[in-house]
Amino acid sequence: MEQLGIRTFCPSIEKLLMGFFLPFASAALGTPVPPAATTVFNLGPLPVTSSMLALWGVALLILVVIMAGTRRMSLVPTGAQNLIEAMVEAVYNMVASLLEPRVARWAFPLIATYFIFILLSNFVDLLPGVGSLGYGHAKEGGLPFAVEHVDRPLLRPPTADANVTISMAVIYFVLSTIWALVYNGPMGLVKHIFGVKGKMGGWLLLPMTIIFFCVGLVEVISILIRPISLSMRLYGNIYGGESVLTLMLKILPFGIAAVPFYFLELIVCAVQAIVFTMLCVAFTATLCSHSEEESGQH
Repeated sequence: MEQLGIRTFCPSIEKLLMGFFLPFASAALGTPVPPAATTVFNLGPLPVTSSMLALWGVALLILVVIMAGTRRMSLVPTGAQNLIEAMVEAVYNMVASLLEPRVARWAFPLIATYFIFILLSNFVDLLPGVGSLGYGHAKEGGLPFAVEHVDRPLLRPPTADANVTISMAVIYFVLSTIWALVYNGPMGLVKHIFGVKGKMGGWLLLPMTIIFFCVGLVEVISILIRPISLSMRLYGNIYGGESVLTLMLKILPFGIAAVPFYFLELIVCAVQAIVFTMLCVAFTATLCSHSEEESGQH
């Protein structure tokens, strides 16, 4: 009979679950990580998955911190306000240093939201109970609520679900296309992609036009596959890290083999949030920028 509980992988660890090793044991307590998030329950026709529950938790945490930090604003920030302003300022400086001021104003709200959400979502992978708490078959002779296997985990890192990363990438793709159309104009965008760069004239104009048209076709293909590149890179790294922690924690007692990987995953989680947002900024810069010749004309 299926019950809600936590899976343990050796008798001795059961006595230590509430002790020092709990943070390092959480990933190993689950079964091998499935590629897709499992359905925990249904709200009518809507299936609620383990990644959706974690996503709602991350969104609630962001709202609570922002409300606490902006409730009593002061000229000299302290506490939550200081944390929020420091993070927002760091992201804005990154965006403003790579994009023109007008484009930076468009892109900054989305880029900042993505960075904060992805960073917190990635760290969900390192929390105790993620992947190990859920529904499974009761374990005979174990602690109360101990299960042999967690068939339906309650929580899964949102960014370890391809549905979440693909959705973020598609939203960015749609908005970046709108920004490019507003910035360049429809015909200006076509010229930006397919037009001849530099001052060309005479007999070189025709062959260079053909060459730059072919380069433009390659650029169009590159633009179309950007959502796939963004989403799969983030999903693959977080899902891979979750799987590695699960395997390493089963090699030696108490999950000692996973301790270096646990701290490595801390770095990976932060780096992947930076990489995703930096790529969004870089992709936007390639579509919303003028060459020196175009800048002179404007």
